[in-house]
Amino acid sequence: MNITLSVDEQTVTRARKKAEALGKSLNQLIRDYLQKLAGGDDPEQSIDEFKRLSGSGNSRGWRFDRDEIHERS
Repeated sequence: MNITLSVDEQTVTRARKKAEALGKSLNQLIRDYLQKLAGGDDPEQSIDEFKRLSGSGNSRGWRFDRDEIHERS
């Protein structure tokens, strides 16, 4: 779908420079923003977010023990 926006020239110029610095077109930058705003399902973005939230973790040698978990007191 095509969308028409009214934006002043200075803003467009600055936005194009920023998009270029990110290696994207202004169109792609706006599309990405709208998808993020709308909560679009981007698998790559979901994977990146999962990795970011997962952290590195450290079990300090602890291993899961099924019997211990199911032991009743």
